[in-house]
Amino acid sequence: MEREKLKSRLGFILLSAGCAIGIGNVWKFPYMAGQGGGGAFVLFYILFLVVMGLPIMTMEFSVGRASQKSPVRAYNALEKPGQKWHIHGYITLIGCYLLMMFYTTVTGWMLHYFYLTAAGRFDGLDTAGVEDQFYTMLGQPVVMAAWMLIVVAVGFFICSRGLQNGLERVTKVMMIALLVIMVVLAINSFTMDGAKEGLSFYLIPDFERMKEVGIGNTIVGAMNQSFFTLSLGIGAMAIFGSYIGKERALLGEAANVAVLDTFVAITSGLIIFPACFTFGVDQTSGPALIFITLPNIFNHIPLGRLWGSLFFVFMAFAAFSTVLAVFENLISCSMDLTGCSRRKASIVNFVLVAVLSLPCVLGYNVWQSDIFAPFGGTIMDLEDFLVSNILLPLGSIVYLLFCVTRYGWGWKNFKAEANTGKGLKMQDWMRYWLVFVLPFLVLFIFGYGIYDKFF
Repeated sequence: MEREKLKSRLGFILLSAGCAIGIGNVWKFPYMAGQGGGGAFVLFYILFLVVMGLPIMTMEFSVGRASQKSPVRAYNALEKPGQKWHIHGYITLIGCYLLMMFYTTVTGWMLHYFYLTAAGRFDGLDTAGVEDQFYTMLGQPVVMAAWMLIVVAVGFFICSRGLQNGLERVTKVMMIALLVIMVVLAINSFTMDGAKEGLSFYLIPDFERMKEVGIGNTIVGAMNQSFFTLSLGIGAMAIFGSYIGKERALLGEAANVAVLDTFVAITSGLIIFPACFTFGVDQTSGPALIFITLPNIFNHIPLGRLWGSLFFVFMAFAAFSTVLAVFENLISCSMDLTGCSRRKASIVNFVLVAVLSLPCVLGYNVWQSDIFAPFGGTIMDLEDFLVSNILLPLGSIVYLLFCVTRYGWGWKNFKAEANTGKGLKMQDWMRYWLVFVLPFLVLFIFGYGIYDKFF
């Protein structure tokens, strides 16, 4: 069977960027930048994105394009006889299921908040009232499960329509809308009274503030964020490599995706900081910022219901673009493993993901337990820990070693594939960085993540 292809280069870049752009760009990046000395953090973030994220993304794209297979079968096509790299293919599939076990619920939260804002449910509420809405939602398993099921059903329906007619067409519209909404929201934030203080806090490097948090902590934070923001290591990017032609070299394509991802992260701060400074709000409050702080702010500004609704549409699109990309991965892997049709793979995965996502929903109410306290308190924290702290870094090391060492696919083969086409090319001098430095940096991120969680 002829492998499906994406219709356009723009489709490939927007799909890959959609997979990379997620909720972490919006709530995590701004508050980490706020704590880590503003522009100082941003500079380190961009540096690590270039020296760590780009090479590994190029490797994932290359493995996909060279193999013309989904991540679960890609290694089989490229490894030498008797090698065991393909075991990681199955682990990428597990990683994608694990990610969707909680990401579908969080995407559902965004839709629920869009509904609450658009319907005027926050109108007239004080700060405590807005906070109550969040905890009320967490205490309602039926409401959360309903939104989660809508996300899963719509996602698999879109993917079942085919690569070009479903996934590519919808993602293009959604991503362009997301970028336009962001720019509109940022311009609105610039008109607020606290815009000047907010933007200088966010963008001007402040090394004194960086010292307060600890220079080491800031650098590690920037390294972590730049690494995790691109969703590398579980084959989420490899799949799109398998759907494109050989016209463009892959380092340049990875750079385009990283630029879009960084644009969204930085623009999120431009939206959030002026609002926080105008209303004297703590901008380092993480997820609470999205669900408690910002609805309060929208309550106090002219046309707040409109701006609030737009904000949660943007959040829903940011989350849903990742969901669609990973659903496509699950469907493609299922088709490669069983030989079934796209439609059948979509139906089976709809049932699987819907059932697997229920523990996350119930973990906030019916299944609350102290067992999950070490991970942050809920089943979702455990699932997030397994994906972010274990599968992403270790998976990235596997892709890295597979591409640059003679025990895997090898540097020559990787370089030839990555450099086919026009655009930025991998150079031989980069190999020393990729073999002798980068694996240790990624191992450090892995070790630090475990240490940070438990000690």
